[in-house]
Amino acid sequence: MSTLFKNEVKAYLPGFSIDCVIFGFEDGHIKVLLNKFHCIDQWMLPGGFVYVDEDVDQAAKRALKVRTGLADIFLNQFYLFGNCDRSDGEINKKILEVYEQKNQDWFLERFVTTAYFALVNISKVKLEKNAIEDTMWVDLKSLPQLHMDHNSIIMKAIESIRLLINLLPIGKELLHEKFTLPELRMLYEAILDKDLDRRNFQRRILALGYIDKLPEKRLGGAHKAPDLYSFNKEKYQENLKNGMNLIW
Repeated sequence: MSTLFKNEVKAYLPGFSIDCVIFGFEDGHIKVLLNKFHCIDQWMLPGGFVYVDEDVDQAAKRALKVRTGLADIFLNQFYLFGNCDRSDGEINKKILEVYEQKNQDWFLERFVTTAYFALVNISKVKLEKNAIEDTMWVDLKSLPQLHMDHNSIIMKAIESIRLLINLLPIGKELLHEKFTLPELRMLYEAILDKDLDRRNFQRRILALGYIDKLPEKRLGGAHKAPDLYSFNKEKYQENLKNGMNLIW
């Protein structure tokens, strides 16, 4: 908190913030990273403010690095939220009072926010404990009532991903380096919130050419050991650049 308020208001773009929807995938479920100040009851999205001499995308990357410890991750700006009643001055006022911050009226003003979503591998995220807030992963389908309009921001983010999944490859950032086709299909089903035909999914995903079959299998299960695959970085990037035309 001291880091947030050590700069004068003129250091930030007035009335402008960023919010980041950080998605992960674990045990067949899409998870969202949330944080909460100890002094309030509501969870919220990680976010922050933009310095006057900083690109907006750079501010989002800075916020993500602080929350996850990761850099160079998939990040996409997807919407601007600007309803005139979206800001919650009472909660912000309480935060200022609890942490004894004076002359910070800028924190009580109306904010419009640029929203980003990020895709990360949960196993690589380092959740750092600190003295003022808690952080946790929450199942997308079990979200509590969040601060301000953050539930709406998350729903808009997943809608955006459901559109992009028809146009761009998705998975490299969310899965382990080696994965099975059922695990990849499970990821797509979790994002789309619907079942996909196993054979049709396998045929279509292999035809795209950006995953390679490895000369090894996933051992230790009760059934026949499935083949392992990995993403072909060159072909994956080619599909990201050129796009695809699918309807899942």
